Amino acid sequence: MQQARLRDEVLTHALKLNSSGLNQGTSGNLSVRASDGFLITPSGVPYDELAAADIVYMSLDGDWKHDLQPSSEWRFHRDILRAKPDVNAVVHAHPTWCTALAICGMDIPAIHYMIAVSGGNSIRCAGYETYGTEELSAAALKALEGRTACLLANHGMIATGPSLARAMWLAVEVETLARQYFNVLQLGKPNLLPDDEIERVLEKFKNYGLKGQSFSHDQS
Repeated sequence: MQQARLRDEVLTHALKLNSSGLNQGTSGNLSVRASDGFLITPSGVPYDELAAADIVYMSLDGDWKHDLQPSSEWRFHRDILRAKPDVNAVVHAHPTWCTALAICGMDIPAIHYMIAVSGGNSIRCAGYETYGTEELSAAALKALEGRTACLLANHGMIATGPSLARAMWLAVEVETLARQYFNVLQLGKPNLLPDDEIERVLEKFKNYGLKGQSFSHDQS
């Protein structure tokens, strides 16, 4: 019963991923922890053609038994869920503003106090690796140390959370920050918030409207 509910949830948020403008076509993917493994969107199927039964269940060993192939990015979904027990959902997409910065290999610095939604004073950009590889998974995990979101060079972004709803919310916030940073760079050098201010914001977020989200104080 729980897995059926989670399949419906994955499908609902997959449709939102495209309708929100965060993603285009079949390039994004979502996963949610389920039992001793996880559920993930299949590879190469347009979201508006999916049924809940098409969502693929995988073990944390990377095994699956389904007529459809899991997303080609299943490896970093699996590795994030294995490495971060507080994470229950992973959203990956190619939103325009995040991807534009990622193409330049740029981190998003502390341009706005909402940067703290990522768990620290920046949203890092992982180095480029071929999609679907162990190398990309390792690069993503490095960029996500002490963070809940990251960019992937020449690729896109990853957002994580304790639920799919929270991971989707974070993905929207990260894309908003990316759009703000892109635009402010056209005006000149942005004023960045100091680390101690981000620490204060992280403390305030613990008790203001963001309960249930895990924030890290790692400022490295």
